[in-house]
Amino acid sequence: MIRGKVFISLIVFLFCNHAFSQNPKFQYDSNYVENSRDVISSRLFFSKKYTRLVAHAHDSDERYTLIPNTGLKMGIGFTYQDLTINASFPMRFLYPDRESNWPGNLDLQSHIYAPKIIVDFFGQFYNGYKIKAENRIHSEEDYLRKDLRQITLGLNMNYLFFGDKMSIAAAWNQSSIQKKSAYSPFIGFEGYGGNMRGDSLLLPSSPETELINFDRASYFMAGPNAGLAGTLVFWKSFYLTGVASANLSLGYTKWRNEEEYKKWGGAPTYYLRGFFGYNGPRFAITTSYILKNLNLIKGGPYHQAVNTGDYRINFIYKIYAGKSFKKKFNKINPVRILIKD
Repeated sequence: MIRGKVFISLIVFLFCNHAFSQNPKFQYDSNYVENSRDVISSRLFFSKKYTRLVAHAHDSDERYTLIPNTGLKMGIGFTYQDLTINASFPMRFLYPDRESNWPGNLDLQSHIYAPKIIVDFFGQFYNGYKIKAENRIHSEEDYLRKDLRQITLGLNMNYLFFGDKMSIAAAWNQSSIQKKSAYSPFIGFEGYGGNMRGDSLLLPSSPETELINFDRASYFMAGPNAGLAGTLVFWKSFYLTGVASANLSLGYTKWRNEEEYKKWGGAPTYYLRGFFGYNGPRFAITTSYILKNLNLIKGGPYHQAVNTGDYRINFIYKIYAGKSFKKKFNKINPVRILIKD
């Protein structure tokens, strides 16, 4: 089942990446953006992805944050001819608190930043969560839930009105270089669905959680969003990029605690992206942070949020490919093979 979802996600990613990057209607203004499509941006990176479950206690400021059994990973990758491939690996010395012998996790995040278009895919399959001891009131031990499973699927699409003058891809994967400062408002649409479940009630037993505890929940939320993106270029090759949007989602959330309960309604959510670094003609070093907040529909005592994030630091070395390599790679590039020009 998971393999099928992975394959579908990859096909959709490659299709959209090709369609948007090759569409002649979506091209950068060369006065603002230098296209580096034929430059190989090789990278060494460190990243941390997560999807956290946050439950708020009834009539109090207490909240319980369940974090997945994931930590900092190290990886390598490259971007060339509209194709980006990254592979990361968990390193024990980067996450000494990782619980051993727990099920593995799969976190698929595809972020396509083409001229005038933003597309984000989320396909996340997490197994095993915990609440750290420092975040618990009634105990000094970590709350471990090896059995807790969480799935999230999401799609976010936006149109940037002045996106031909600013490249978010330059900040994200260094596939281009932003030459001048620029900004653009944008509008779009997003939709998310998922579920969480365990073999027993998910939250630790306490007077605060008696009313809000549950052993299973599912949700679907969708709606329009709007926001602003901007890049400040300074000292020629340094940049600071921010992308922020707000959304009003409509949908439902369903819980189970002995009996099943379902509530339809609306909830405000937000999506933040921040990038900072140096992007030169040969070297680049960048940092980024992505946070998607998804407040679920409130129903009775239940008030939860699903927060997805990605911290990343990239060290990039750019290679200028020769004509022979360009021609040979173009023949095997899966983007071109899947959807021919």
